[in-house]
Amino acid sequence: MTEPIFIDAPFACAHASTIVELANGDLLAAWFAGSSEGEKDVAIFASRRSNDSWGPLVELVREPVACYNPVLFHTHDGRLHLYYKFGTHPVSWTAGRLSSDDEGLTWTATEHLAAGLYGPVRTKPLVLDNGVIVSGTSVETYRSWACWIERSTDHGATWTKIGPISVPRQLAGDGVCGDAPPAVPGSEEWRFTQGIIQPSVVSLGPKHLRLYARSTSLIGKICAADSFDAGLTWTQAHPIDVPNPNSGIDAVALRDGRVVLIYNHTNTGRSPLNLAMSTDSEHFQMFHVLEDQPGEYSYPAMVQARDGDLLITYTSMRRRIQYVRFPLSLVRTDS
Repeated sequence: MTEPIFIDAPFACAHASTIVELANGDLLAAWFAGSSEGEKDVAIFASRRSNDSWGPLVELVREPVACYNPVLFHTHDGRLHLYYKFGTHPVSWTAGRLSSDDEGLTWTATEHLAAGLYGPVRTKPLVLDNGVIVSGTSVETYRSWACWIERSTDHGATWTKIGPISVPRQLAGDGVCGDAPPAVPGSEEWRFTQGIIQPSVVSLGPKHLRLYARSTSLIGKICAADSFDAGLTWTQAHPIDVPNPNSGIDAVALRDGRVVLIYNHTNTGRSPLNLAMSTDSEHFQMFHVLEDQPGEYSYPAMVQARDGDLLITYTSMRRRIQYVRFPLSLVRTDS
């Protein structure tokens, strides 16, 4: 059921993929790749799937420093967008973007965003029926993580930043994020951070939105927060009963109202990689294992295709990007 997007490639490391369905039914995937994450030679690459096969690799973006976390999506004006980050470390990222009016055959010149704006930080944004973009983003420092929402009413020309969104601060001893125990600068504990990042935003109703976020090891669970005014204001986040070993996730609200998560169902490491489903957006049941071998299977991206199936890409062992078309008929807890 799974297949690699590429076999032989001019890079040793590949990570953090994104996928979009194009107007003619083709697919486009992108990811960052180079000698190793964070190295100056890491750029953004892409491949198009036509006629049931992936085409040649195309380099879309290269910066003087490492690139990270591309995100592909369409806005309601028909444009295809690619947002990405670049820098020496997430604490000092700058964001860039480019767009296409011919479904990725040609692209505009790269534009760098204003300081403090990232666009969708890792997962696809939610584009509402009225065209408003609700983009999940986050900021990382060496001791604190927090989610934000960047919201645009003009197809991304301007953005309003909303947040921060994080979990209540309380003692960490019960497994729910709180104030970290005292730590000596430079110690192992000092490197433990608090908070949530990389939110995936879904729609649960006319104005009810929910984000699901990756958490630090001090929390150990996927966290969720809600908006009841189409993304203008948000509740604090709270952990749900789905494990998260400090690893990227993605979420899709199916057109039938169910919510599907893709994540690592473990407390440590990044295997296995799993799918879980919920009928109330709060309580999930794991129903499928995509990968369960030792190693790393991580940073999934997931969208629902026009025919209802789930289109999934993810990192395999930091060397390849895998693709899966998961049938909608198998999204059930009795499978």
